[in-house]
Amino acid sequence: MSEQKNYYAPMHTAEHILNGTMVKLFGCLRSDNCHIERKKSKCDFKLEKQPSEKEINELEKTIIDVINKELHVSETILSFEEAEKSFNLNRIKKDEHSNIRIISIGDYDHCPCIGEHVRNTSELKNFKITTTSFENGIFRVRFKV
Repeated sequence: MSEQKNYYAPMHTAEHILNGTMVKLFGCLRSDNCHIERKKSKCDFKLEKQPSEKEINELEKTIIDVINKELHVSETILSFEEAEKSFNLNRIKKDEHSNIRIISIGDYDHCPCIGEHVRNTSELKNFKITTTSFENGIFRVRFKV
């Protein structure tokens, strides 16, 4: 995984925290459909039911709490074989990537990634879930930093 995607680092880091929080709060899988932009972004999650307004508020509050912990963002390089023991690598071709870059946000979230990130969550300002929708088992979260 030597190439890097040119994402806006604060938004991309916020997306990692959103994904980790969705997994923790709703027991779902990480989003496999995200669109990350500088001004606003969105992620889709497969859920059995639409989250309540209270749950959405808890989601946003939890993400803000994680950001406010000023967690260090780091990377580790693992062999493909070592990474597949802990991470879903279905979207990564082993013959194209012998090493996998893992991004860690403190002890809160760890995932394979080729995007750019901030060095510390203190660099993320004003996280906000702007809107959400739920259709056909897909919960879409739109957000900004």
